[in-house]
Amino acid sequence: QVQLVESGGGLVQAGGSLKLSCKASGSIFNIRAMGWYRQALGKQRDLVAGITIGGITNYADSVKGRFTISRDNAKNTVYLQMNSLEPDDTLVYYCNAKGITRSSEAFDVWGQGTPVTVSS
Repeated sequence: QVQLVESGGGLVQAGGSLKLSCKASGSIFNIRAMGWYRQALGKQRDLVAGITIGGITNYADSVKGRFTISRDNAKNTVYLQMNSLEPDDTLVYYCNAKGITRSSEAFDVWGQGTPVTVSS
């Protein structure tokens, strides 16, 4: 089993910063991609930022220039540095990881979700 544990969410004033982290553990051979998604009530879960095993990143237009995704492959951990936070960033953030287990099976798993609240 592969598990993801998220941390770092909370309450921050507009213009402030937060850093989310997500650590994967379990029977992991490699993690090919990790990403952060957000979801509002009644809405689809949308990609915020993603990063591949080779370090290729992509961002939603709404966060480009403000958020930075990074990963430590040796630690199976992904981070999301969020700067210049806005009230519209107030959502629940979910970590995702896609990869291969040590038994050569594909996995696609989600973290538990961590809420981010930005006050105006």
